[in-house]
Amino acid sequence: MWAEPTDLATRDLYYGPWGAERAPDPKGVYTLVERKHTGVNLGLTVKDEKGREWSVKQPFPGGLDPEGPVEVAVSRLLSAVGYHQPPVYFLPAFTLKDDFGKTVEVGGRFRLKDESLKDTGYWKWEENPFVGTKPYQGLIVALMMFNSTDLKNSNNTLYEHRNGDLVEQWYVARDVGSALGDDNPISPRKNHPDSFEQMPFILGVNNGKVDFAYNGWYKNLVRDRITPDEVAWISELLGRLSDKQWADAFRAGGFDPDRADRFIKKLKEKVEQGRSLVGRAADRDRQ
Repeated sequence: MWAEPTDLATRDLYYGPWGAERAPDPKGVYTLVERKHTGVNLGLTVKDEKGREWSVKQPFPGGLDPEGPVEVAVSRLLSAVGYHQPPVYFLPAFTLKDDFGKTVEVGGRFRLKDESLKDTGYWKWEENPFVGTKPYQGLIVALMMFNSTDLKNSNNTLYEHRNGDLVEQWYVARDVGSALGDDNPISPRKNHPDSFEQMPFILGVNNGKVDFAYNGWYKNLVRDRITPDEVAWISELLGRLSDKQWADAFRAGGFDPDRADRFIKKLKEKVEQGRSLVGRAADRDRQ
């Protein structure tokens, strides 16, 4: 699920952990393989001119439900602090070739089907080898910071990752685009800075556990389960990111600078609130 980011200060949050060499070509032609028939967002499977296969997530016409940029930015931030992520990138537009010719399509999130990663199904939040560990708790806290609302098990992916002769199981929170808005359980807004700025993060600490300002469907993941130390742990990691790294994560998702700055400012406020919890808890213990 997590590997210590010993090189965090030098990590590239624009191209991410998979690098520029795996990025999609913005000038390339992508051949249609199949259109998506299920789910909230439009999407399709395409092949590029190198024969690589991509899953593309597009917004609805009119820009509704713009998950693609969010998914890329959140993926960059998670991978920066040690959480495994698949190769995802953003293109604002691309050329699609199908039976009727070539057209310029609205872009979105491009996720590469890499030969080193084998999707073996999903994993459950409540049943996995990491329940109760600091990386597991920290992942949930990070998702709370992002106002992630769609934390159903089917959005998690269990990968077999092959590196030479070594094969590892990766527990990945993969479909993370339903975030950076509010946590309304009926129809949450995503990629919505006004809503994101208004939402609080932590309400307080009760009986040694953090009380999060979360109103979504998945309260069982956070209610009476996470300690101030666990919140401070992931907050400290995120707090080590430079201004450039924060900006690059959102630039990777195609955010314009003004919109990105609003999200980043609020996220940094949440990070500082999380960092302060251990000191406050220690003060209470001494009283």
